[in-house]
Amino acid sequence: MDILNVFAYNMKKYRTLKGLSQEVFAEKAGLHRTYISAVEREKRSISLYNVQKIADALEVETYLLFIDDNIPPNKL
Repeated sequence: MDILNVFAYNMKKYRTLKGLSQEVFAEKAGLHRTYISAVEREKRSISLYNVQKIADALEVETYLLFIDDNIPPNKL
């Protein structure tokens, strides 16, 4: 299983659960919307620094973004 795939899925899951658009989420995280979009589409790798910014903006523990529980097989 690819770690970027798991991260992208979880980032989008938590962002949607919080009701945040990519634009609002990007602003909250201090990142650009196109960067958020690229990460969610697995078109961009991500630094640990930005992982922390994303976790903080989502108000979740960082490790939760790397857990692959309950990811539908077609999303892997």
